[in-house]
Amino acid sequence: MTQLETLQQYIDEAKSIVFFGGAGVSTESGVPDFRSVDGLYHQKWDYPPETILSHTFFVGQTGEFYRFYKEKMLCLTVQPNAAHKKLAELEAAGKLTAVITQNIDGLHQAAGSKNVLELHGSVHRNYCRRCRKFFDAQYMKNALDIPLCDACGGVIKPDVVLYEESLDGDTIEAAVSALRQADLLIIGGTSLAVYPAAGLIQYFGGRRIVLLNRDETPYDGRATLCIREPIGQVLGQMKVR
Repeated sequence: MTQLETLQQYIDEAKSIVFFGGAGVSTESGVPDFRSVDGLYHQKWDYPPETILSHTFFVGQTGEFYRFYKEKMLCLTVQPNAAHKKLAELEAAGKLTAVITQNIDGLHQAAGSKNVLELHGSVHRNYCRRCRKFFDAQYMKNALDIPLCDACGGVIKPDVVLYEESLDGDTIEAAVSALRQADLLIIGGTSLAVYPAAGLIQYFGGRRIVLLNRDETPYDGRATLCIREPIGQVLGQMKVR
């Protein structure tokens, strides 16, 4: 039996699938990842991306933060790929109970997924730090320099989790609950090197873990099945029945 046939069997037999994904899920849509050879961490900026995407930097050098953020993080023209679409299809069929994602691009929702737990927030939610007025991603993209509130003039902050900030407690609780109840965990497009997000998979209560990632991860030894092919290419071939 081939790896794809094995994965299809696992999906067929599963009653409660949870998908845990990272940047690699969206690279096939044209969204840059972070840690690959051509990812953001290997590009030349005045400061390392880890520094720019920190709370301290956002507060202290807001203009430089937004120069990087608007160019590299606000990818508003990208579309869901085969992986996003198949996961939405699995959810609609009652097979998949939750998508737990480290991505902030909103592509899972654009593909039709409903129960998406965004560990690191979303570029599509932005709030004035002073009056809490909501702004969409296009407003942020159109801002000439630092996005300011059109009601009170306050600085707007994306609802994304920066370095030095904590993950949302309710999102973590929902993710843990979904993982504990799942019988199949599919992990895709993540190095499993970013904590505390990566630590969540220890709460998985089922017996089968499938890893879809082009590079090795610290959890390969725990996986029931490891596939090194592009996620969209793999999931796009799966049948929902």
